[in-house]
Parts: sequence; C-alpha cells; structure tokens
Amino acid sequence: MAPSLSNLTILSLPYISFLLQAIVLAVGASGHPHQEHLQTIVQRKTTPENHIRIRAGAPFKIALFADLHFGENAWTDWGPQQDVRSIKVMSSVLDTETPDFVVYLGDVITANNIPIANASLYWDQALSPTRSRGIPWASVFGNHDDAPFVWPIEWFSAPGIPQLVCPVVNSSYSGELECSFRGTSRLALMKNEMDNNLLSFSRNGPKDLWPGISNYVLQVLSVETPQTPLVYLYFLDSGGGTYPEVISSAQVEWFKRLSEEINPDSRVPELIFWHIPSKAYKKVAPIFRIRQPCVGSINKEKVAAQEAEMGIMKILVERPSIKAVFVGHNHGLDWCCPYRKVWLCFARHTGYGGYGNWPRGSRILEINEDPFSVESWIRMEDGSVHSKVILT
Repeated sequence: MAPSLSNLTILSLPYISFLLQAIVLAVGASGHPHQEHLQTIVQRKTTPENHIRIRAGAPFKIALFADLHFGENAWTDWGPQQDVRSIKVMSSVLDTETPDFVVYLGDVITANNIPIANASLYWDQALSPTRSRGIPWASVFGNHDDAPFVWPIEWFSAPGIPQLVCPVVNSSYSGELECSFRGTSRLALMKNEMDNNLLSFSRNGPKDLWPGISNYVLQVLSVETPQTPLVYLYFLDSGGGTYPEVISSAQVEWFKRLSEEINPDSRVPELIFWHIPSKAYKKVAPIFRIRQPCVGSINKEKVAAQEAEMGIMKILVERPSIKAVFVGHNHGLDWCCPYRKVWLCFARHTGYGGYGNWPRGSRILEINEDPFSVESWIRMEDGSVHSKVILT
C-alpha cells in the first residue's frame, strides 16, 4: 500500500531522495518479485511496527551475507577489485535465489584498514546489490566493523603515505567527503544505514546495552494468521573491535526478558543471528571430516569463539522455541551441528575481503509455514548448491 501524503510529511529530509529512489525502482521493476517489498518498506518507515510480511503461498527465504570485508587496502589495485568481486558474489546469489530478506552477518567492512573519516561509504557499497533489487535487509556488527585504523608499517618507509582516494559518494550518503583516520563508530554506522535506507530493518538497540549496538528483534508475519508471527528473528551484537568479543550478561538478561514477554509460551519459533561464535561451537565442532549429524562442506580451521560465555547459550538451549543460531567470523567453516536441541550454524564466507581462498557463497534459509520448517543450504558463487539440512 502506498503511503499517504500526510505520511510523507513526517519523513526527515534524508529520506526524501530515497523515497524517490524506491518509487523509481518500483515503477521500473513492474512484475519483479521484489516490487512488493518496496511498498512494504515505505509503509513500515511511516509506522511504528517492526515486522516483515511473507508473500502469500510462498516460503520465506533469507540469504546470509557474511564477512564481506569491504574497504581493505583501498590505496592499492587489489583492494577495490576484491570489493567488485564481492558485489558479483552477492548479485549472483540474489538473482539465483531471489530471497525475501537478507541478513548482513557482520564484518561488512574492515574498519581497521579504512583510512577515511566515514566508513559508512564502504558499508553503503556493501548494501548496494540488495538495495538495488528492492530486497529488505537487517545487519549485525562484527569485530572488524568499528576496529581502529591500523597504520601499515610500509607507510613509514621511503615512499611514505600514499595518496588516499575516498570512494565515490552515491545516492544513499550525503555529507562532507573527507579523508582522515578518525574511523566510524558502531552507532554512526548504524545511524547512517537506518537514516538513509528505506529498505533497512536494522536497529541500534536499547541504550543500556551499549557499546553493543545491533541488538533487536524482528517478527515475520504470516499471511494466513497476520496477528500471529510465523517466526521471531533475534539479532545480537557479539562485540569485538572497540570492545571485547562477548555477548554480555546485560544482553542475556535483555534477551530473556524480551523473549518471555513477546513469546511467553515459546509457541512461536525463534532464530538467532550474531557474528562471533559462542564457546558452544567448539564443543560440537567436527574433527577433521564433517560427519553426521553435522552437515557442511568445509572444516578448515578451529572455531574462533567469543572471549567469554556470559550465559546466552544456557538461555537458548532452555527455550524450546529456539531452532538455530547463525554466525560468521570463521571464513573456513560452513557447517551446521546440533547442540542439544539447537542447531549451531556457520554462514559461508561471502566476500573476497578477509583471509582465505575458499570459494565464496551464501547460506540460504527457507522457512515454510504449514507445517513449520526451516531448511538451509549453501548457494555458491558459481550457482552450485550443497549442504542441504533441515533445522527443525
């Protein structure tokens, strides 16, 4: 449903250009499967609800983009080129799978390698394949997204500091373009995404959970029973960068209180997304080969877990509604393994930034309503599919 004129007047000025962008995309994509997303998001931005509606008669499909690491070594030839390759990976997955929703699962950028004042410019580039197709998304932070800039030692040799080239300003960023080394905070990154993208469902979370920022919940609403959520999607900031890699006890209490409030009888299934794996992942990690009941294709490194466990896994395994947890961080792992009654899954390294030369891809989730089920697989850059698993 298109917003009324009175709805539009409450939008702040930065939204106006993006509303026009959404209208242009909607008109140009007549008959495109994502056209209705644009209408839904425009409506959402003018109302307080924070929900996603599934399409009638179709499963709800989510693509996970993990560890894109945009902005690495922008002063070299290979740095910008790997960002171009990352865009091609995302574009291939989006065009093949046509998901209803995308989750950016952390380490969207490599801030410790970005020598500009506003790293949101690179963050915005990473969002561009999803936004240009009219697909809504949500994001969580990883340990590299606000990491302090690390001065390369070679800059102190005879050639000195290279000439810095800032990325080109595009339609979802406005403001002074300045090259410096100040870096960009989690809060600033999230604020820029939320303020300048009608398709973003991301949130900066309760202030009493800061410095953790990306802590929020979305509900996916059923077409058949619109008053009852089909599934809850929880997003948690697992830290790193400017503060320790941990899900704090405050976040645990927030999750416990919120989940018991909105889903008191655990009747509605719940899925969890954060970036750095918990220590429970170490307990179920395959040794050498991936064997049943685990499902996956690469097991090339040890789990790099959070620095401490503050109780989140205890809460999750005690809630019967929790079906699976999804993380990134380890580029050489893409398996899912059961931990008690909860599946612990890695995504697939999507970006050409970051370490490792394993082929790139994306974990896909397909949620069916009646009966409820969550099926997952890995869609590779070359179009191939592997590691199918039922997570319910």
